[in-house]
Amino acid sequence: MYEWIKALHVIAVISWMAGMLYLPRLFVYHCDAEIGSKQSETFKVMERRLLKAIINPAMIVTWLAGLWLVWQGQWYKAGWFHAKFALVLAMSALHGFFSARVRDFAADKNTRTHKFYRIINEVVTVLMIGIVILVIVKPF
Repeated sequence: MYEWIKALHVIAVISWMAGMLYLPRLFVYHCDAEIGSKQSETFKVMERRLLKAIINPAMIVTWLAGLWLVWQGQWYKAGWFHAKFALVLAMSALHGFFSARVRDFAADKNTRTHKFYRIINEVVTVLMIGIVILVIVKPF
């Protein structure tokens, strides 16, 4: 059962990361759309659907499968896991931040620039790289 749950976890992580990398790109383009325009309204639908249909469920499955794997494999005793867990918590916080931005855009209340979203998109990448290195290399 462990290998099946691990496969589910990896699939969920890939889906979560795909959405987390794509959503801020939508924000970048949404910043340039005029409020009330057809383009802006289309971005609102895309952002909401991406968050609700892909990112949120993928994060939930990632967490549930991951916690099961940690418990079954007794990884909670490993030093590398503690560092990975901190990065996953940071990724989850970023997920929450993106959820709030989807609500801001939906209400036409975005206050950030496209440059901000370009930079925050790289934060997802850095967190993902750190998590993968910790899981694969297990440096400590």
